[in-house]
Amino acid sequence: MVRSAIGKDPIPKGTLVLGLDTSCDDTAAAVVRDGREVLSSVVSSQVSLHAEYGGVVPELACRAHAEVVDEMVEASLEQARVTLGEIAAIGVTRGPGLVGALVVGLSVAKAIAFATGAPLIGVNHLEGHIYSALLSEPEIPFPFVALVVSGGHTHLYSVNDHGSFRLLGRTRDDAAGEAFDKVAKMLGLGYPGGPVIESLARRGDACAVTFPRPAVAERPWDFSFSGLKTAVLYYLHTHAPGLLDAAVSQVALPSRGGGVGTSPVRLEDVAAGFQSAVVDVLVTRALGAALAQGVRDLAVVGGVAANSALRETFHRAASEAGVRVHIPPPALCTDNAAMIACAAYHRFRQAGFNPAPFCDFLDWDAAANLALA
Repeated sequence: MVRSAIGKDPIPKGTLVLGLDTSCDDTAAAVVRDGREVLSSVVSSQVSLHAEYGGVVPELACRAHAEVVDEMVEASLEQARVTLGEIAAIGVTRGPGLVGALVVGLSVAKAIAFATGAPLIGVNHLEGHIYSALLSEPEIPFPFVALVVSGGHTHLYSVNDHGSFRLLGRTRDDAAGEAFDKVAKMLGLGYPGGPVIESLARRGDACAVTFPRPAVAERPWDFSFSGLKTAVLYYLHTHAPGLLDAAVSQVALPSRGGGVGTSPVRLEDVAAGFQSAVVDVLVTRALGAALAQGVRDLAVVGGVAANSALRETFHRAASEAGVRVHIPPPALCTDNAAMIACAAYHRFRQAGFNPAPFCDFLDWDAAANLALA
């Protein structure tokens, strides 16, 4: 028996949880021991499948999940050097996400649970992202504030304890990740937008093109990125109209002072200015919420948290504000099943490792808009 670093109760050593996540365009499986040790984590990405369409095509995503999910489960068990018979519980994403994609993972998880008798624990995808911080740093003290910036989600939560979440703020329109994708499309950079804009912005001057930092009146912890996206669109219409029709990526090309045609626009500066605006909004809101809640710990999680400019700015600003910021390594920021297994483990632990509460799962449905509360 060992003691949990994030709780006082003794826990069985070697409690293995298999995690599955098929919420969007990544098919992921993982095995996690004791909610903290990642024995395996495998992900099959669909980026190349959806790139030509400029975004995720739900029907294609569902088919791709169905084609590889069994292989991912087998690979995760093989990598962890365990068998299904050694798995104590199964964690699976029930939502939010693409409903067809969720159904694939949920169906496989139900089948495994039914065949092995292991309890099945449904996990909210956003909860999983929050647990990615606890997976990488188990000693984060409660309560803390969590900023979840992943895909179509930009949410702020107060995390009071395991399984206790209170929504503080959320985006009122586009999420930060969606804004990156849409602006990248305007710039002819392709999909997904986050990595290509980050790469281009490294060579740009964020002060050369200034974009607004949108706020939501009377909702200080809410976000809005639709206006920022529109500001970029208007800027390009005025200064580089030919750019909006561009279909080739500029990331690998040398800097061109003349921009597109005779325009003085530099793509690097537009990308840097846009990224700077997004980062400023996220950092200001999240740190403000943490200080307003009287907590000194802030977790920043989700795919956008892999952005190096965001990570650097958060660490610098948090240090100045006297707040400890916790950001998982990039591999745990993007969609993965280790975070789902970690969240499921703590749910299982809270139930005293009693499988009974988790055995009535055959009638479960996927929930595309599952709320975390």
